[in-house]
Amino acid sequence: MNSHMEKPYVVGIDIGGTNTVFGIVDARGAIISSGAVKTQAYDKVEDYVDDVCKSLLPLIIAQGGIEKIKGIGVGAPNGNYYNGTIEFAPNLPWKGVIPLAALFEEKLGVPTALTNDANAAAVGEMTYGAARGMKDFIMITLGTGVGSGIVINGQIVYGHDGFAGELGHTIIRRENGRSCGCGRKGCLETYCSATGVARTAREVLESHPEPSLLREIPIDQITSKDVYDAAVKGDVLAQDIFKFTGKILGEAIADFIAFSCPEAIILFGGLAKSGDYIMKPIQEAIDENILKIFKGKAKLLVSELKDSDAAVLGASALAWELK
Repeated sequence: MNSHMEKPYVVGIDIGGTNTVFGIVDARGAIISSGAVKTQAYDKVEDYVDDVCKSLLPLIIAQGGIEKIKGIGVGAPNGNYYNGTIEFAPNLPWKGVIPLAALFEEKLGVPTALTNDANAAAVGEMTYGAARGMKDFIMITLGTGVGSGIVINGQIVYGHDGFAGELGHTIIRRENGRSCGCGRKGCLETYCSATGVARTAREVLESHPEPSLLREIPIDQITSKDVYDAAVKGDVLAQDIFKFTGKILGEAIADFIAFSCPEAIILFGGLAKSGDYIMKPIQEAIDENILKIFKGKAKLLVSELKDSDAAVLGASALAWELK
């Protein structure tokens, strides 16, 4: 009998700054049941783990109990795959180095793997999504920040200490680069995240006199979604904001392709769903800036995983590898 038959399910846990979402997943990538807790509600990580387990256990029991679970996978900001720790995550309530995988293992007696959220998305895409069958690709997550998961030869690149693949923190603007939460200036994240798009919108509205639908929104409340909605309605300024963002991302991607020669670059997150408004300028900038030997070799794709499920699926996919 293969192990999927004896232990047909895995658990995926996605730890976000606001919410923690968890689910039980089968080998086909169907989420059988799920739940959530508020991450910020717990000052003590032990109380948090207790509560997640309390909510999770009834779901596990409904599927036949703990012996049906092959493993638990966790995706978390600043998650380190090598030692199962979350290390100095700026948006989580627990400071320092948190041995999270060990806490879940002790509580539930199930092997637990942990990685950062963008690596989890890459594993999910490779297991259940657009990267099925691919050995070399780069996943770029465009959310509050810009994350990346780099797969080379079928394996996530974790590097020497477990933190490899921070393409969101490559400096892509040296002159007057925007300040980044990481403490540096000009990082990709400051331009091409959802937050970066909102920043661009504020700059453009202040420096350009043209009329725009975006002027109807208080300037400090504009989101990337507002920019998309305006672009769809034909707003030229909004469309220009996407062109600017896409150009920067495409230039960066042309460099990333030179680094690992991937079969595909897969974009994930709300921004990637903005269709041609963002994809066209990205593709144009890639074509303009790519090294000749790589021309036309890397496909630009959008994730096939539903935004709402992707994080849990990605985290859960880690658990199939557990012994």
